Amino acid sequence: MKLIKFFIFFLFSIFSINAQVIPQDTTKIDFELDENYILNDTIQLPEILVSKEKMDPEARKQFLILQNRVYVTYPYAKLASERLVNLNKGMSNLKTNREKKKYFSIIENYLNNEFEAKLKKLSRSQGRILVKLIHRQTGSTTFALVKSLKSGWKAFWSNTAASMFDINLKTKYSPYDINEDYLIETILVRAFESGRLQNQKPAFIIDYENLNESWLSKAQKTN
Repeated sequence: MKLIKFFIFFLFSIFSINAQVIPQDTTKIDFELDENYILNDTIQLPEILVSKEKMDPEARKQFLILQNRVYVTYPYAKLASERLVNLNKGMSNLKTNREKKKYFSIIENYLNNEFEAKLKKLSRSQGRILVKLIHRQTGSTTFALVKSLKSGWKAFWSNTAASMFDINLKTKYSPYDINEDYLIETILVRAFESGRLQNQKPAFIIDYENLNESWLSKAQKTN
């Protein structure tokens, strides 16, 4: 329990004290998750390419599971980016270490009261997707954010704690190299176009058309 609280705090130490309601995920997927999925929420995705071709039932089911994870975690990553901007502005106005320490104390109390219960409901797989999306939206890994805002020592321990839950805080979002990240980007693009998620530009340029062509080319070479 302490490790979970430790991970939650450092993962979201980039939030400011301004409260914002996280929209609840009301997405329905067209298959039922049995008890094994709930208890064992770790699914290895094969190399799935999303194109005009119809996916087989198993691939589609896995894609929908990933889609649901993205729907749940993206709002947190978007909020992290917004709060990081606010936090940096707030910190720049503080002159003494005492003021900064008090400011972080306020943040910690806010996080414990407002976000802990919600974040504890995330599965390990959702947490893993969240770490990737935080890198997409902020341009920094969660580990780097913790290190810059707290200390390298605490960043090390937060990463060690997270690794016990199969989550690496140093993970980067790499849609050109990792198939799962390409699928995540596909899900985001579709969600933005449909209005399911509010678009926030990533911290680095992602040309989706170029990305899609890149993966189609890889598929052709494989075949």
